[in-house]
Amino acid sequence: MPELPEVAYQKLYVDSTSLNQKIIRLDLGADKIFQSPKKEFEETLLGNEFVGTHQIGKYLLLKLKKNGFLVVHFGMTGKLDYFKHDEIEKHAQLTATFDNGGKLSFICPRKFGKLFLTESVDSFRKQQNLGPHATEIDKKEFRELFESKKGNVKTALMDQSFIAGLGNLYVDEILFQTGIHPKSKIQDLGKDDILNMFQSMVEILDTVTKSKTEGVAIPDSYLRKHRTVGEDCPNGNGKIEMIKVGGRSTYFCPECQQIR
Repeated sequence: MPELPEVAYQKLYVDSTSLNQKIIRLDLGADKIFQSPKKEFEETLLGNEFVGTHQIGKYLLLKLKKNGFLVVHFGMTGKLDYFKHDEIEKHAQLTATFDNGGKLSFICPRKFGKLFLTESVDSFRKQQNLGPHATEIDKKEFRELFESKKGNVKTALMDQSFIAGLGNLYVDEILFQTGIHPKSKIQDLGKDDILNMFQSMVEILDTVTKSKTEGVAIPDSYLRKHRTVGEDCPNGNGKIEMIKVGGRSTYFCPECQQIR
């Protein structure tokens, strides 16, 4: 599923292709994608323009010239595609045709994505009960979030109402880079553990976002290149194992990540 860095790439993509163009036609797909009646999407988008973008975690909000935002949640396989040819991809769930002949499609083959309409960023955040955007938190705020949180650390970091934007892949990476077992209890973590998680989160999200947007290489020391049971640990200390935490497949090195 696209996480914060992948959505950051989609944000830049829309900014560079689809702003300030009048929407003159809409083609709409599967009903389950739309979180309001399709008629509302037609009434809101036709004749309108995208004039900017905003990101909250895994959600991309496309600001409209009038009447709020179109919000995209990408699900497992969603992406945006801008093109100028006539043929629309068969898995396109919404296609906006602009007055210059360009088209922007939300393509979602498995139909796990969602499209919303909202009046404002704040109202959508409240409606979806989203926590702070992961790259907008400072060290102090991060530490304060953990002061009132209980349970295991992996489940906490995956909770979008706690911190918005982190998913399975990058939570595993954060915990691997900080040497914390995914089943460690928050109350058993020390101040240094919390600080190290914050620094790791910032570095990982920055590195992966630059990988998506600028082609920067992912370091060989990252777990994501070794997410296979029995694979050698990037640190050379053991073999990668997989367990279930909160119902999610969780990869870690038992030699590097000791339970607190």
